[in-house]
Amino acid sequence: MAGYTVIADVGTTIVDLLREHMVPEVIPHADEIGLCNPADKGDIQLGLNLYDIRESEGVFENGLRMSGPNTQQRSSKYLDLYYMVTAYSMSDIKFRAAEEHRILGRAMQVLMDYSLLQEDFYGDTTQNRYQIKIEQLRLNYDEKMKLWNMPNVPYKLSLYYKVFPVELASTRIKTVQRVVRMDVGVEETGQYTVKR
Repeated sequence: MAGYTVIADVGTTIVDLLREHMVPEVIPHADEIGLCNPADKGDIQLGLNLYDIRESEGVFENGLRMSGPNTQQRSSKYLDLYYMVTAYSMSDIKFRAAEEHRILGRAMQVLMDYSLLQEDFYGDTTQNRYQIKIEQLRLNYDEKMKLWNMPNVPYKLSLYYKVFPVELASTRIKTVQRVVRMDVGVEETGQYTVKR
């Protein structure tokens, strides 16, 4: 089910995907790819920063739905997650830019080739009605600079992605009882004359 950990689970899944396809060919160690804030990256060479969460405009559900034979659950909320992917080479200054370009190129290739997260992301595939997509955003330079917005940290070339729709399930459950007996009565209230 898509519980409260789903936001963290999506980030971890993308990091695992990048590690699987970039280590050791592009980045030597798996722990050098991870979730991080650009202002506090530590020893990360490829960082994934969740910079915004919005309610999805493409998927909206309202009301209650059956979640078992005698239970109804409040509808889920669907989210769009926005990520910034940044490379931080630890190479000598002469080779740093070229290495960061290679890292970003391979990351872009992986996210393009695997733009649908695995079908069993939520565990129970019968509950997963919408496939989670990874889509690169087309932002202009000014939009990117506004998103970077970290004082004393110079802008680094980054990739921007939207991951959607991510289901956040409600925990509100209502017990209902099926109709097991129905009484029907007929009462005559008067006569009608039908003309032909």
